[in-house]
Amino acid sequence: MPTRYLDPKVDLAFKRVFGEHEHLLRSFLNALLPLPDDGQIESLEYLTPEQVPELPGLFKNSIVDVKCKDARGRTFIVEMQMLWSTSFEQRILFSASQAYVKQLHASQSYASLQPVYALALTNQVFDRKTPEYYHHYQIVRQHEPRRVLEGLEFVFIELPKFAPQSRTDKRMQVKWLRFMSEVGETSDNTPDADPSWREDPDIAQALELVEAAAFTEQELEAYHIQIDKARIETTVLEDARAEGKAEGKAEGEALGIAKGKAEGKAEGEALGIAKGKAEGKAEGEAAAKVQMVRAMHASGLDLVQIAQITGLSRQQIDDLLVP
Repeated sequence: MPTRYLDPKVDLAFKRVFGEHEHLLRSFLNALLPLPDDGQIESLEYLTPEQVPELPGLFKNSIVDVKCKDARGRTFIVEMQMLWSTSFEQRILFSASQAYVKQLHASQSYASLQPVYALALTNQVFDRKTPEYYHHYQIVRQHEPRRVLEGLEFVFIELPKFAPQSRTDKRMQVKWLRFMSEVGETSDNTPDADPSWREDPDIAQALELVEAAAFTEQELEAYHIQIDKARIETTVLEDARAEGKAEGKAEGEALGIAKGKAEGKAEGEALGIAKGKAEGKAEGEAAAKVQMVRAMHASGLDLVQIAQITGLSRQQIDDLLVP
């Protein structure tokens, strides 16, 4: 019988690998961050919940928060999120800024501040305009991009877009991204069928750590609850957005055409269509928000969870749940 592996993107499995084995996390980060050869990570420190900066009302699905130091003494945080949203984007910006600011203590000069990296892996596609999966952001001068303002850098990786050029590619970045993308209960390319998975000792150990047999029944139950929760939230959001977009487009076109014909001019028709689409889209988005909140409530999510996902207040949610 083939070995069953848990999906390392899920909180429980990810923490088993990277939250309990510093050398594996160090290898992972050195492979994924754009660090120079003389700036590789030498040590890292796991942040306690009290040290992790939070934004109120945001969906808390971060897998791990870590402060690392490289050979130059620079620090950065790492966060992983399975659901991409504007709230998540805000949290990354907030967390990176907090990590940068908190370095400075009384009587220290600004010259002692070290750069901060924020690394985010997402199981959702957020930029459909490019096939690139690796996004490195820096603060640059608009008319002279080579002029970089040192301090904060961001790396976002879209796992669904990742596809190795060759199954035998030996680069550690490719190996770790294959581990994150391909290992799991639904993967067709199982490590048992491909000996190359175990050629690197770090990857081999990571595979052993996510074997289902290494988890208790209670841990496996928690693992499946985490998967179900992520699927419900993702499905509800996607369905609500799609339905709202379709309704907005249909209503907007109808209102725009009607108003345009009434005005009797090409210019008026164009203006009416544009305005109608905008009004219809707004109405569709409002209807979608109502449907999304009601669907979340019907799926078993409580008001606190709904507030965290949507960013709405408790009063707004109560109002939307009224028939």
